[in-house]
Amino acid sequence: MKDHRGVAIATSAVIGMCLAKFTSPRALTMDTAHRCSFRSSIMVLLHRLFVAAHLLVIGLFFACGLMLLGLAGIELWSGVMPDATLSVRERFGHALEAIGMLTIALVALELGQTILEEEVQRDVKVSGPTRVRRFLSRFLVVIVIALSIESLVAVFELLHKAPQHLPYVAAIAASAAMLLLAWGVFIRCNRSAEELEPEAMQDAKDEDQQVDNEA
Repeated sequence: MKDHRGVAIATSAVIGMCLAKFTSPRALTMDTAHRCSFRSSIMVLLHRLFVAAHLLVIGLFFACGLMLLGLAGIELWSGVMPDATLSVRERFGHALEAIGMLTIALVALELGQTILEEEVQRDVKVSGPTRVRRFLSRFLVVIVIALSIESLVAVFELLHKAPQHLPYVAAIAASAAMLLLAWGVFIRCNRSAEELEPEAMQDAKDEDQQVDNEA
């Protein structure tokens, strides 16, 4: 009986020492540090994956822009070929088609540049009014200009071919105007929010200076 009692006491002591070791503040601190390190590694990996995805999108935008530039050149050459028996109106149509393709190419290239500068170089975190305004403004400027040019091109194309479709073109132009108006209202309302966070504006200026220096 005494031997069994001694073994039980020794076993309890060992278990107590093990529990004290693993539940000590130092052990808990090491476990917390290990978990934080693991989470940090996961976040770094996800961040790199997002950067790689953004680079892929930028490359595709650039490829689409180059393809549209080539198609616009072909379309324009089809309209100015001296050997072609085309009327002036047909040549004008080829020129308008080239302008439309160039507009879309400009949108693709500008969007690719915006993603490159805002998501890769600056690594923008959309968490402040200044960053939101800057990020959205670059996209909206391109979209409004593209819609305006496309509306103008469509008016010239449909004016003689299909005038019954001009109301649809007018609706696109009105949408571009409403988008521009909404953008102006957003900037107006966002100004008061930016005044509450002057450090965000300074951070944005510092990022611009850093990107200019790297360029």
